[in-house]
Amino acid sequence: MTKSHEARVHAVSEELRQVLKRLVREMRRDASEHGGDIPLVQYMLLSVIQEQPGIGVAELARLENVRAATMSGHVKSMEEAGLVERSAPDPQDRRRSGVQATAYGLERLEALRDARRDWLSRRIGRLAPAQLAALEAAIEPLAELGKE
Repeated sequence: MTKSHEARVHAVSEELRQVLKRLVREMRRDASEHGGDIPLVQYMLLSVIQEQPGIGVAELARLENVRAATMSGHVKSMEEAGLVERSAPDPQDRRRSGVQATAYGLERLEALRDARRDWLSRRIGRLAPAQLAALEAAIEPLAELGKE
């Protein structure tokens, strides 16, 4: 990598980090102002639990790169809010029980997804046609950045 390419990569990295930080902050602010009664971390965890019903707390912690105790606290809060429930213990390992979304949790998840999608659609709708095309073109490389 040449010095100029490396400098460009660092500059784009910093600019993208700042833009994403502002975008997430605005999404959080809008969600809390318009009925987003589920914290962002719980929304994200609920999405994973919906995609992987029966996932264990330890697996969820590994996936999200947090300590099991931290994840256990999040799951307990989500249980208390009626968003998730634990399944019966695994017959192979009585210490492990899976977590799945409740009907209420799925309902709240869909409502929040709709609200966030609407918020983002309104923002994207304000872009000029060339900006919209640039955003469309950026989706694939951004998705690539999210892969491990």
